[in-house]
Amino acid sequence: MSSETLGYEAARDELVQVVKNLEAGGLSLEESLTLWERGESLAKVCEEHLAGARKRVESALAAAKEADGAEG
Repeated sequence: MSSETLGYEAARDELVQVVKNLEAGGLSLEESLTLWERGESLAKVCEEHLAGARKRVESALAAAKEADGAEG
């Protein structure tokens, strides 16, 4: 599955597995590099999902603050 189609939880879970595999060692240099690149891609997906969530929360808080100001 491509990184772009993964949801946050799936990307996070796969990233955790990539880190475990890298920490376990015993891989060739090429295997390690491939895993590291996959991990970087997954981390980017997670960051994008979190940035989107942060933006939604900030918008909701701003809207609530605006509504409170309009009522008062």
